[in-house]
Amino acid sequence: MKKIPLKRIFAAAALVCCLTVTTAYADVTQEDIDNAKNQINNLKNQQKDAQDAVDDINGKKGQLESDLNNLNGQMTNIVSSMNALESQINDKKKELSDLEDEIDQTQDNLEAAKQQSASQYEDMKIRIRYMYENGNTPMLEMLLSASSFSDFLNRTEYISEINSYDRQKLEEFIQVQEQIAAEEASLEEQQKDLESEQQELLAMQDDMKVKQNSVNSLISSTQANISQTNSELSSAQGKVNDINSQIARMEELEKQLEIQKAKEDAARMAEIKRQEAENNGEFSYVPSDSDLYLLGAIIQCEADGEPYEGKLAVGSVVMNRVRSSYFPNTVSGVIYQSGQFSPVASGRYALRLEQGVNNTCMQAAQEVLNGNITNSCLYFRTVVDGLEGTIIGHHIFY
Repeated sequence: MKKIPLKRIFAAAALVCCLTVTTAYADVTQEDIDNAKNQINNLKNQQKDAQDAVDDINGKKGQLESDLNNLNGQMTNIVSSMNALESQINDKKKELSDLEDEIDQTQDNLEAAKQQSASQYEDMKIRIRYMYENGNTPMLEMLLSASSFSDFLNRTEYISEINSYDRQKLEEFIQVQEQIAAEEASLEEQQKDLESEQQELLAMQDDMKVKQNSVNSLISSTQANISQTNSELSSAQGKVNDINSQIARMEELEKQLEIQKAKEDAARMAEIKRQEAENNGEFSYVPSDSDLYLLGAIIQCEADGEPYEGKLAVGSVVMNRVRSSYFPNTVSGVIYQSGQFSPVASGRYALRLEQGVNNTCMQAAQEVLNGNITNSCLYFRTVVDGLEGTIIGHHIFY
């Protein structure tokens, strides 16, 4: 795309400020306006790129915020799990403490039973040793001193019961010892199980702490990325705002240039009409073979979306210029005159010639060439305030 000469645009802007109208050819040309339009189009392209960058950054920010929400949710779950583990560990510690107290009590009971059994065993040994050393005399004397046979049987039974009692008590103490020992072993096994469970819980707690540290690190990193993204977003949005301001200034400049050109065109047209009225000569134009197609193409470029009346009016302006001594005297000369028709300068006209002209615009061109001239204007443009003329659709003819 052709680079816009800024000096020329600024010079035109200064001219607008002066608002000087002369009868000579306009100092503000269509090329100046086209240059302003190109500048605006370039700025709008930059605006689109800048806005795309803003949208990309917003998308990145949204993803980061979503990631941060997920990480905060993970952290909440981790803290909840750690609290639950802490509660279980405390419960296990209490169970272990209670179990240790129970083991201590069982060991005390076992020791007491052992001592009592040992004492009982010592008493039996002393009695047996006494009986061995002194023979069975006391027993025999007790039996022989019986007063009757019935008394003898009673004393025999008594001696037998004493011996049975001793054996029973010894067996009971031995059984108590075994029971206490078994209970102690069971409690110690429970203690090992609880200690193992406690170690597993502590290991899980350590894993949770590692996860917590990892998630904390990710949260900090994500928050830093969001902060950086906000900075990038602010910068990118600032660029968009700056470009928007430039576009607004250029659009205002374009508007003022068009107003100034329209006023200069109107003044020039008045002078042309005055001089032509003085000449008051007759004019006859014979279209060439290509005029119909060329005229139809410029009508489609300038008024394709306008009503049929507007299409005829555009064609009439072209033919009015052909008849005027101040413009080229052929259809092609008028259309291709430098700085006059924007589609020619932008390349749209050449593209239309290549792609073809629709039937409606060809019909309008044919009518105009056949003499259906609907106005006496030499200029037209989009409607602007302060310009007098005939408005048809989106155009004003003057």
